[in-house]
Amino acid sequence: MHLPKAELHLHIEGTLEPELAFALAARNGVTLPFADTGELRTAYLFEDLQSFLNLYYALMAVLRTEDDFTELADAYLARAAAQGVRHAEIFFDPQAHTARGVPVATVVEGLGRALERSEEKHGISTQLIMCFLRDQSADSALETLEAARPHLHRISGIGLDSAEVGHPPAKFRKVYEAAGALGLRKVAHAGEEGPPAYIREALDVLGVERIDHGLRCMEDPELVERLVAERVPLTLCPLSNVRLRAVDTLEDHPLRAMLDAGLLCTVNSDDPAYFGGYAGDNFRAVHEALGLDREQLRTLARNSFEAAFLDHDEERRARYLSEVEAYAFD
Repeated sequence: MHLPKAELHLHIEGTLEPELAFALAARNGVTLPFADTGELRTAYLFEDLQSFLNLYYALMAVLRTEDDFTELADAYLARAAAQGVRHAEIFFDPQAHTARGVPVATVVEGLGRALERSEEKHGISTQLIMCFLRDQSADSALETLEAARPHLHRISGIGLDSAEVGHPPAKFRKVYEAAGALGLRKVAHAGEEGPPAYIREALDVLGVERIDHGLRCMEDPELVERLVAERVPLTLCPLSNVRLRAVDTLEDHPLRAMLDAGLLCTVNSDDPAYFGGYAGDNFRAVHEALGLDREQLRTLARNSFEAAFLDHDEERRARYLSEVEAYAFD
């Protein structure tokens, strides 16, 4: 689906398709515990978030050099462009790489090479958001922020991801305060597997501007009222929610009810290589499964640009919004 859209919830490591994983493994002398791409794809049937994360981190072993990260990002941008993405705010997980001996500089500069030529090559403007792994210590997050200081010209914001349950947002208060002092934008995963209280904490303790996922807000009517009143964007990932069993089927997804409640919802792909589809695929899936009509899809696309961190370039935001309004569905 080519409706112009911004992608605001995308983990670049989660775009590692099996074919590229095997190619990078061969280039870097890494042995994968799978016979071929077909066997690897069969491993993409997950019981929950943790079962996905186990494979996700294992496959990162193939990412070693700046060229690897450049190739990874360039492959994502090409796929995203083919599905109507015009602006992408891309997450990356530095701790998952530094733990393997890959420096932050290698990751950021490798990704940065692809991103700095993205608009010319793919027609996509980009930003880079550095995420902290919430199942790591708060001290590790602070150390990671410090290690990234020389590269902040490439980084627009910070986020919080990985295993949610048992790792409340408040654990990371200090690093979010430090990042805010550096002028970085702030988002966090909350309310995917964790309770609605985690969404409140992310807003009140971390001061985030967007909630990644957030679908469990629907269990708390007062929280829904607040999110509507404050126009807090939610970066939903429908295909991801089904693959990770946050919802049983796409027909059970609360997106339609969330839109009806007035929430500022956006649709994104999360980890598309693992979850069965990129941004346009997610739009198509909710259109078919939830019966969203064309104007509801247009609203989702409009929301994505309104929620994007484009405050420094309102002219660009206005141009993208004009593209959404002008789009003619087939």
